[in-house]
Amino acid sequence: MRITISGPPGSGKTTVAKLLAEKMGYPLLSGGMIFREMAREMGMDLVEFSRYAELHTEVDSRIDREIVDRARVMENVVIDSRLGGWMLHKHGIPAFKVYIDASPDVRARRIMGRDGGSFEIVKREMLLREESERKRYLRLYGIDYEDLSIYDLVVDTDNMSPMDVLKKILEVIGWGK
Repeated sequence: MRITISGPPGSGKTTVAKLLAEKMGYPLLSGGMIFREMAREMGMDLVEFSRYAELHTEVDSRIDREIVDRARVMENVVIDSRLGGWMLHKHGIPAFKVYIDASPDVRARRIMGRDGGSFEIVKREMLLREESERKRYLRLYGIDYEDLSIYDLVVDTDNMSPMDVLKKILEVIGWGK
């Protein structure tokens, strides 16, 4: 079973994707890891690299092509990617698609706890990154990632632990029954 975990930065998607992959014994395919590696290779932080990616479509194309190509040949995989659900949907690759969300303040606090920094700066950079990505995805693919209509499950994680989210996903897909 292919399972995509999508959502904005700080929503908990990567944490949940890792837990889910481990629980199910599936490999984890992460678009965020690929993006961060590319930013480091270029000597940029995530905001700078997001702006760079707005002007250089090969960044998103490379990440998304890798995810789609790998997903085609992997029947059992957890995919952690902002557009993972959309990419598989657009390419007709069957998957159970999960969207994880949280309020901007909760997401900024989570990012701050993970990466450090002040709340105001972290929140501002997070929102700038999201707007940058939204523009790129609309221009490149005609995808508005805020359109949740393709997802099989949408979870608000404001008041949920990663384990609670994991349990919810496993319950909905009928894992262990």
